Amino acid sequence: MTNPSTSFDNTVTPNETGFNDRRKSLSGSSPVSERRQFSPSYESLSDDAKELGSAVDQYKLLNRRRFIDYEELLGIIQTLGYSR
Repeated sequence: MTNPSTSFDNTVTPNETGFNDRRKSLSGSSPVSERRQFSPSYESLSDDAKELGSAVDQYKLLNRRRFIDYEELLGIIQTLGYSR
């Protein structure tokens, strides 16, 4: 059996629940900007595809959505002025 004092670093002080939520700022409010894992690459796309990609990215940032469904995509496309 291992000694708990040697397997746990007690110098770290997480919050009362034992979970250290690093997503929150020091003031406790939500982060100002979202961390982006990949930068958008639109160089090889047509102008219309670039416009759609930018609109989808803006929608996802404003609505704090990582993935969107087809209804949301349809709404973005209609907002850009496309219709059947």
